[in-house]
Amino acid sequence: MADTPPPDQDTALFNAAAQGQPPAGRSVFPWALRAWDSDLAWSFRHSPVAVVSLALTLLLILSAVCAPLLAPHDPFNPATLNLLNGFTPPGEANAFTGERFLLGTDDQGRDVFSTILYGLRVSLFVGFSAVLFAMVLGVTLGLLAGYFGGWTEAIIMRIADVQLTFPAILVAMLIFGIAKGITPIEYRDQVAIWVLILAIGLSDWVQFARVVRGATLVEASRDYVQAARLIGCSSVAIMVRHILPNVLSPVLVIATISLALAIIAEATLSFLGVGAPPTQPSLGTLIRIGQGFLFSGEWWILAFPACTLLVLALAVNLLGDWLRDALNPRLR
Repeated sequence: MADTPPPDQDTALFNAAAQGQPPAGRSVFPWALRAWDSDLAWSFRHSPVAVVSLALTLLLILSAVCAPLLAPHDPFNPATLNLLNGFTPPGEANAFTGERFLLGTDDQGRDVFSTILYGLRVSLFVGFSAVLFAMVLGVTLGLLAGYFGGWTEAIIMRIADVQLTFPAILVAMLIFGIAKGITPIEYRDQVAIWVLILAIGLSDWVQFARVVRGATLVEASRDYVQAARLIGCSSVAIMVRHILPNVLSPVLVIATISLALAIIAEATLSFLGVGAPPTQPSLGTLIRIGQGFLFSGEWWILAFPACTLLVLALAVNLLGDWLRDALNPRLR
């Protein structure tokens, strides 16, 4: 009797799937293999700058999230502060208490390392929230402008053009001042962070709207959009289910780069005294406080928060630059 020929690969895959088992030689997580073997993953693995930038960004984010566990002291709890520890240099023992602090202390005896961790939380929270708000607003307005055109496009784009004539930081300061002015005095410190997010988000939505509007104009003329209209899909369904997924690549790049800009904008506003309140200081607030002691010899109060902000902004910026190049089909 002749030997039965072995089943081909498609038959083996079908039989394995029918039995609920993964086929031999195949991973139970094929999506993970596809992601690892994708062009984007290959570009990431072969870019040392992207690897180091992502590692630094994740390290700073995890440090901020785990600040209550990593910080030796709670710098904003007056019960834990000792004024005798003030102006202790990094790594040296205090002359009165004998305590040592890794990065020294400020004028109130607060551990600089702990203040950086807690200030990093505020800066990252404001940055992520402002970019998310700007992205949602800008993508929505860009989709409306590109899909409907006409007066809708004209009004949205003219507002965007007018806003682009002013520096973003001035727009953020104007919005922050107006919002703070209409807020009752007793609630200003409580809503200061949210007002800061609103101000930075409203000053940064234009980039998203312009890019999404241009991409929507291209996608709206394609055959699949025309087919969706013919079968009776609503405009909202077409924009959300068909056009939006095809315009997200440039949005992701802009969001990554805008995160670094939002963090710097928050630090600038806080440095100027119109940002985070003293009860919830960010890296910008710590830099403003340290700047007053720079020329009196206590350099560490300014240097370490400034270096942290520099590393964070540089890492996110370099990561955004790599992502822009990796997602650009012309550079592949």
